[in-house]
Amino acid sequence: MTAENAQCSPAARDAVIDRYSGLARTALAGGAIADCDPGAFADGCFGAAAYPDQADLPEAALRASLGCGNPLAVASLAPGETVLDLGSGGGLDVLLSARRVGPDGIAYGLDASPDMLTLARTSAAHAGVANARFLHGRIEDIPLPDGQVDVIISNCVINLSADKPRVLAEAFRVLRPGGRLGVSDVIADEDLDPAQLADAEQQVGCARGTLTRRQYRDLLLAAGFTAISVTSTHQAGAGLHSAIIAAARPAAPDGVLIRPMRTGDASQVLAIYQLGLDTGEASFETAAPGWDAFHAARLPLHRHVAADSASGEVLGWAAATAVSGRSVYAGVIEHSVYVHPAHYRQGIGVALLQALTGSAESAGIWTIQSGIFPENTASLRLHHRAGFRTVGTRERLACHHGRWRDVLLLERRSGTAAAG
Repeated sequence: MTAENAQCSPAARDAVIDRYSGLARTALAGGAIADCDPGAFADGCFGAAAYPDQADLPEAALRASLGCGNPLAVASLAPGETVLDLGSGGGLDVLLSARRVGPDGIAYGLDASPDMLTLARTSAAHAGVANARFLHGRIEDIPLPDGQVDVIISNCVINLSADKPRVLAEAFRVLRPGGRLGVSDVIADEDLDPAQLADAEQQVGCARGTLTRRQYRDLLLAAGFTAISVTSTHQAGAGLHSAIIAAARPAAPDGVLIRPMRTGDASQVLAIYQLGLDTGEASFETAAPGWDAFHAARLPLHRHVAADSASGEVLGWAAATAVSGRSVYAGVIEHSVYVHPAHYRQGIGVALLQALTGSAESAGIWTIQSGIFPENTASLRLHHRAGFRTVGTRERLACHHGRWRDVLLLERRSGTAAAG
């Protein structure tokens, strides 16, 4: 059995749950608890010390605070919102969230430890918080329907999961379009080798399978998130740092979801592609490629589809390709956006283009470009609204359906991505 499989085994998961259940029982009994090495708390970035305002908070919830930061510092919760805390532990972040969203909002806490849930419910009762809801379950299988949550928070828990892609995919699923993710977690320096990482995790004692900043970003992109930032806050040990991770689910028109493109979407994606080519105004190409060729050419972290939220029907798609294999062009891509003709003028093209530019910005891509026929005025308007500019005209670039055609070169330069 590999080390990864051992981490994923039921026995390993049960050991983690038992560990935190024991800590919860200690907190309920009035004892002090610490999950990490005591030295990790010295600079005030771990546990309850990360929260500047502790007035009127239950003592047991404060004792059981085992986080590595304060995700509420970036969550920007608003009255009436629904928030979910992944791995809510003693419930401190849920209680604080419940206060911020007010009586018209709901704060959910999800935890796999029954004892932690008992502690959290007890703390909520003592604090008189009526809009907190505590759920028993695993963060890899969130027991909530699709699109039910405005904001997801988590405090030093995702690093404990042996299936982090599943956690982030589940977080994406339960968020509403435009929903936000703001978590505190531990990240590792990029230059640590496996042995150094294992040693650092053992010294801190509260991190497992720690991701680097780049790995965290790429997993978020693969799950479908955009507007991603990973910001180190405090050193948590040799080669490890506490960090705030922020991301968002792409916004979409009512009844539409923007999500990652999947292999199961192949026939619908290619059919929409062909409908666009049949207009004679979308591309010099006249026939959509097979799926294998399409799949091989498009960048895996920058493929989005717009789907009907009820039926799952694909209504449009956006994807990108690299313009060159040379390293100096690593941050330059070319993109395509296609919408089914039956769904024009519904805001789908705008949403897809926003998702694509958002994933590109998050990945550090500094230039997105596209060639558009001058006659395709709808596409030109769409791109200009999305921040693209016309750079110039490539005159009589190629022969298309018996006539030589000009192509306008458009590009969007990033205002935030660091070139190189």
